[in-house]
Amino acid sequence: MRLFKEGDRVEVLDEVLRGVVVAVSDTEITIESDDGFLMKFGPNELVNISGDTSIKVTNLEVAQIKSEKEVPKKKRPPTQRPKERNAPAMEVDLHINQLVKSSKGMSNHEMLNLQLETAKRQLEFAIQKRIQKVVFIHGVGEGILKEELDFLFGRYDNLKYYDADYQKYGLGATEVYIYMNT
Repeated sequence: MRLFKEGDRVEVLDEVLRGVVVAVSDTEITIESDDGFLMKFGPNELVNISGDTSIKVTNLEVAQIKSEKEVPKKKRPPTQRPKERNAPAMEVDLHINQLVKSSKGMSNHEMLNLQLETAKRQLEFAIQKRIQKVVFIHGVGEGILKEELDFLFGRYDNLKYYDADYQKYGLGATEVYIYMNT
């Protein structure tokens, strides 16, 4: 039983192309596109749409065709430079309860200033001691401390900063990488 015969209206699966079947063989089907070009396709590349304006293809059929056409990608583990692999990151917890015994009587402004001074002091220490990675744990909160840290880190030319490892810290930490001048 043949799926296609001359005169059938067809559509190409992977392209926005329609046409009419003009020749059929066991291995290929020749169509004349709506633009008047003759093109050859395999039977598995066409869908018969004669007398039907909608294409009825199940998700399973689409998945099967995609899997046939996909070339599996080789997954390589991310490579780390030996220096990065052995360098433990310095962690600085900026939660206020880690910096003072009691925050009672302190205004929000005073707490924020203490956290920022601590971050700057620890960053300067890391630069001086040639520690390349520092993770600042700031918590999620309202995001004010994170914004202020971003502003602080942006004033340095020799570092880049980004969200720290989500699996380890969640959304409440920023990792700083310090470029060392040799």
